[in-house]
Amino acid sequence: MTFKILITDNVHASCAELLRAKGCNVDVKPSLSKEELLKAVKEYDAIIVRGKTKFTHDVIMEANSLKVIGRAGVGLDNIDLDAASEKNIRVVSTPQASTVAVAETTIALMLSLARMIPEAVKSLKEGAWLKHKYVGFELRGKVLGIIGFGRIGKAVAKRALSFEMKVIAYDIRNIREEASVMGVEVALTLEELLKKSDILSLHIPLNKNTRHMIGEREISLMKNGAIIINTSRGGIIDTKALLKALKEGKLAGAALDVFEHEPPQTEEEWELIRLPNVIATPHIASQTQEAQSAAGVMIAEEVFKILSDITSRKETR
Repeated sequence: MTFKILITDNVHASCAELLRAKGCNVDVKPSLSKEELLKAVKEYDAIIVRGKTKFTHDVIMEANSLKVIGRAGVGLDNIDLDAASEKNIRVVSTPQASTVAVAETTIALMLSLARMIPEAVKSLKEGAWLKHKYVGFELRGKVLGIIGFGRIGKAVAKRALSFEMKVIAYDIRNIREEASVMGVEVALTLEELLKKSDILSLHIPLNKNTRHMIGEREISLMKNGAIIINTSRGGIIDTKALLKALKEGKLAGAALDVFEHEPPQTEEEWELIRLPNVIATPHIASQTQEAQSAAGVMIAEEVFKILSDITSRKETR
């Protein structure tokens, strides 16, 4: 049977290539409107996306032929999972594809903030030699607090340990054994982690339980002069609370690859981005050739396998 599959959101070309090689009928539409998506869920067996396309409740409820939603990436916050379950639509992703890319970006942002690299580069390009202005700090000996000790959290910890940092991790699941093997301390509570960390790095999904997990109260528990790195999801941090803490000097800085709205929409988001003690990038943590190619191949294989299994079960009935 030939499966009809739609790919959108600039998924790597390796995805379409593999599916076509397997005999699938593949359409590629990098930018999909809401109207086109409402039509597509009625016509395609599977739709493969990244983070831009939004499978809201009303969209999924229109699905007639859709059997699989494939997310080439990590987060699933752009998909209403309850609605998908109600319509018996499988939702799959490729969290393992971008682990190294996101971990390396996290360390890069940490170093850039610690050594004020973006500011130093900008000033020199503008013709100023301000060597004595840019006195940063070393990562060695600093306490890195990691919220979320999954694939990416552990990859960040591994790299931070090579910089001779002390790493503390917090997770809602029991991580004692895996943390112990790596030489990572475990915080029993989020409050404990926040109080001990010089640098805080977030590596958890965005859902109803984690939205604004880091707000004014949580920031108040942190050390004066601490910094925050976020390559996870913007909504985990309360933008207004972070902006206030940075402007008042409670926090020394922040490096952000993600925002509550993408692209940023609110005055608070743009004010935050423009602060001199903030490094901001447009959600590029997983944007490496290797990660995107791997995600394309992995999601293609997974989607094809699910469609084949569904067809096989129907034929054996």
